Amino acid sequence: MDEERLASDRGSAVAGSDFRPEFLSPDEASRFQLYCTVDEFAAGAMLMEDGSPGDFLAFVLAGKLAVRKATAFPGRYILVAEIEAGGLVGECAGVVKGERAATVVAVEPSRLLVLTHEQLQEMMAREPDLAFRLLQWIILVQGRRLRKASERLSWIL
Repeated sequence: MDEERLASDRGSAVAGSDFRPEFLSPDEASRFQLYCTVDEFAAGAMLMEDGSPGDFLAFVLAGKLAVRKATAFPGRYILVAEIEAGGLVGECAGVVKGERAATVVAVEPSRLLVLTHEQLQEMMAREPDLAFRLLQWIILVQGRRLRKASERLSWIL
């Protein structure tokens, strides 16, 4: 697929977005967006369901998402995190195309920059340096989240 078609199929949906992640230069962010699509979700919409197959990751462009896990009590959840603009969700399943680890619901109308597993594979083939920067960022985010979870757990135990 040539770059012009890639831009018209995907990146045009992102035109004018404020997507400026700290791990990419402005030029890299523009190129990154060519691989993505933008999806919008109403408040209350479920974006990801715990245990369901997943094949995309997403950056929150606007809005707020709740990440939650089911408890032993049917219909009851524990809030794991709230993800706001600039945040990342679905990164594990987006990279390895596996089961979702939590349920994600839009708390308010939300706009997401979505990168599917297939689009990531295409980026890896066409622009491995750009894909590597994303994977480094995902590792950093996961490390921060693990550290935070460990700190919370240490207070409980």
